[in-house]
Amino acid sequence: MVTRTVDLRSDTVTKPTETMRAAMAIAEVDDDVLVCDPTADRLETEMARITGKEAALFVPSGTMGNLISVLVHCEVRGSEVILGDNSHIHIYENGGISTLGGVHPRTVKNNEDGTMDINLIESAIRDPRGELVYPTTRLICLENTHANCGGRCLPAEYIDRVGELAKKHGLKLHIDGARIFNASIALGVPVHRLLQAADSASVCLSKGLGAPVGSVIVGSKSFIAKARRLRKTLGGGMRQVGIICAAALVALQENIAKLEGDHKKAKILAEGLNQIKGLKVNVTSVETNIVYFEIVEGSNITAEKLCKYLQEHGVLMMPESSSRIRVVLHHQISGTDVQYTLSCIQQAVTGVHDCNGDLKEISV
Repeated sequence: MVTRTVDLRSDTVTKPTETMRAAMAIAEVDDDVLVCDPTADRLETEMARITGKEAALFVPSGTMGNLISVLVHCEVRGSEVILGDNSHIHIYENGGISTLGGVHPRTVKNNEDGTMDINLIESAIRDPRGELVYPTTRLICLENTHANCGGRCLPAEYIDRVGELAKKHGLKLHIDGARIFNASIALGVPVHRLLQAADSASVCLSKGLGAPVGSVIVGSKSFIAKARRLRKTLGGGMRQVGIICAAALVALQENIAKLEGDHKKAKILAEGLNQIKGLKVNVTSVETNIVYFEIVEGSNITAEKLCKYLQEHGVLMMPESSSRIRVVLHHQISGTDVQYTLSCIQQAVTGVHDCNGDLKEISV
């Protein structure tokens, strides 16, 4: 019988804290479509301040935030956006920029650290002299942290170089900053500095920060004015949204400081996994709260079987392939949860130990 649940599928699985629920219950609200919900206004003002941008807009999801941002920058159908071949916008957002916006994606290879080579980005920019046959490049998108690359952080200096390249060619720069607070904590650099070169960014409230719903997009006042209209077009205009924004304000106040602990626990988990025969982790690549581990060739278990075994013992993970599994830490995972998880994995892979939380060989 399972006596505990350790949910490592994503940092989106967190439950609202009691403080969040209390704030939601007493939130001052009004009609946000009419731009008069005071709690939404407080959240947007605070996010604009933190990110160093003129204005902000609450949206229901990160996917909508990225979609709106791309569509604002690429108002003309047939525009082209340069983005990483392993980026969230390109892979996991349902092709919305093309389906709904008529925007053409031009991919550049993501390096293992989430960056794209500057020379490759520049080479991907269309020559305006070929506008008769080519799409028109209007936007570059970066992702920080880069989820598919294991939560790697893009340094401010790299983002500055991409921003300079964008300006040189008259382009805009958008940052998918779903986990930008994780990057800020890991790099020791303020969020506004990481977004300094960006014309816009989307920031998720329901990932590492642990709010129940939503993202915020930030940019200039004129950008946000256009974004607000597109939010309504896409069905994202909500009425007494302050109930949700109240929880996000609590997340900003209470959970940013917890991200460092999430990163430390991710590192401990990675080091522990690396000590289990049959598993492999690039520990040095674990910079924030995401860990990918491989089941080495010749092992007697697959990722699917391992995840099924773990689920029977209350540990939830996401298999990425037959031999690769993703794990994401968040503020509702304790050090004891990490220890229990390692014990269960060791039992499944090597047949040693029961899943009772006792782990003598691996120090956590």
